[in-house]
Amino acid sequence: MPQFKARHKNAKISARKVRLVADLIRGMYADEALDTLKYQPQRGARMLEKVIKSAVGNATDPDQNSGRNHRIEDLVLTEVCVDGGPMFKRIRPRARGSAFTIKKRSSHIRVALTPIDEL
Repeated sequence: MPQFKARHKNAKISARKVRLVADLIRGMYADEALDTLKYQPQRGARMLEKVIKSAVGNATDPDQNSGRNHRIEDLVLTEVCVDGGPMFKRIRPRARGSAFTIKKRSSHIRVALTPIDEL
């Protein structure tokens, strides 16, 4: 079963914020997911949109998949995974000489597409 994958590593957004949008499109057709993400106001939707377009490009390129050319209407999002990435730790000065840690979070976004006839 061929899967066409794409990922965005070290995206400068918290995984928690992107997961809200990822839950909307999991299991959809690729063209429906792109239409849905187009009208979402979140910044994570733009990042997911780019990763899905990259995976669609991998699926529609005949050089990468042994001469077969898949149409975007036949591709289903079988895996949309958002994992936490590395954190930058910064110090925020507080009262009486103490300090708080600020965690600048990042995430890894992973998408896999499968042709509907292969499911």
